[in-house]
Amino acid sequence: MRWKRYIIHADLNHCYAQIEEMLDPRLRTIPMAVGGDETKRHGIILAKNDKARAFGVRTGESLREALRKCPKLYIVKACYDKYLYYTSAVKSIYRNYSDRVESFGLDEAWIDISDSFRLFGDPLALAKRIQDEVFVKLGLTVSMGVSFNKIFAKLGSDMDKEKGFVIISPTNYKEMIYRRPIGDLLYVGEATKRKLNLAGIFTIGDLAALEPFDIEKRFGKNGVMLWRFARGYDESEVERQDHKRDVKSLSNGITAVRDLETFDDVKMILSVLAQSLASRLRDIKKEGKVVTLMIRDSDLNWSSRQMKLPFSTDIETDILKAALKLAEKSMPYDHFNHFKKRYRSLTLKIADLKERSAYSEYDLFGLTAAKEKERSLEMAIDEIHRRFGFDKCQRLLTKMDKELTDFNPKGEHVIHPESWF
Repeated sequence: MRWKRYIIHADLNHCYAQIEEMLDPRLRTIPMAVGGDETKRHGIILAKNDKARAFGVRTGESLREALRKCPKLYIVKACYDKYLYYTSAVKSIYRNYSDRVESFGLDEAWIDISDSFRLFGDPLALAKRIQDEVFVKLGLTVSMGVSFNKIFAKLGSDMDKEKGFVIISPTNYKEMIYRRPIGDLLYVGEATKRKLNLAGIFTIGDLAALEPFDIEKRFGKNGVMLWRFARGYDESEVERQDHKRDVKSLSNGITAVRDLETFDDVKMILSVLAQSLASRLRDIKKEGKVVTLMIRDSDLNWSSRQMKLPFSTDIETDILKAALKLAEKSMPYDHFNHFKKRYRSLTLKIADLKERSAYSEYDLFGLTAAKEKERSLEMAIDEIHRRFGFDKCQRLLTKMDKELTDFNPKGEHVIHPESWF
């Protein structure tokens, strides 16, 4: 029986680490990880090889923590230009066989080969051919999930990470996935998983067995969407390579060079992050209304808090004021501005974006003239940054500790895939 659609999800295994091993095969014989600059403590593990994983080294932990687990761990400094070159080469191979190749981060992509069989023959054999071609031409292994929708294809590629090739068909999907943990389903994060578990939903099959009315009542529209995913009802298209998805949010984050001990430390970093977000908003001619602050403490625990502004904005001072209010509520400190605990990372996000128009919401508050003056000043600073560098014009506040604020988030941010939600 021929399927209605044939969707591949291709995942370049241990992407950064595998590229380094391909370029230097000696790295395959030792515990190795790709990370940031430990001297500046932009130091987290971005990828690791199997030998490092055997020591318990985890992606996302600090280099120092990884080295405690594996003192002989060899750290390769990340080189994004190199990774972009090779991941682009991999996707060029995909595009030889389909014009529908949708990136999901640097190392993952969906490929729709539903019509490609007319030129290349059996779709399942074609998927294997693409996987083998990547290995022969570039020396890189890709795990593949092949299914009749994007969600199950992604689930398939996650089921076998070592050049795996998993087929989830319209006839075997219940047998293949319904016993798997609910956390394996795309977009079920830790918080959602906990909520589902509390409701007695532990497997994908548990979720699929429920009625949509009950799901919407308990978990809202997002819950219904996850229920549809579990039932195999995902009909979302694989976008063409020239498709540009509308930007729904922007974020910048940094792991500080040292633990943040005082509120003044946080003010300095948030000032740089707010400046970057405002500039990026102006670059795409958009304004945002919802500001979120995400915090990671020295024990690597994450927390977040958000607030909605009375008006949409692309102005740094508006974003910074909101961020500082969120920080005050989230990070308790004493009369000397010292925190009760230490913090390590801050991420600032702005969402609910809309196109900037001639009509301004500031008019409702009688602020238009003052805000336009602020915007003009910030646009002038943007131009200085473009022509002479990010460090050539900064707020005096950031000069209190040059080591702490010595980063350019606009130049260093990582773009993450936008979710269905």
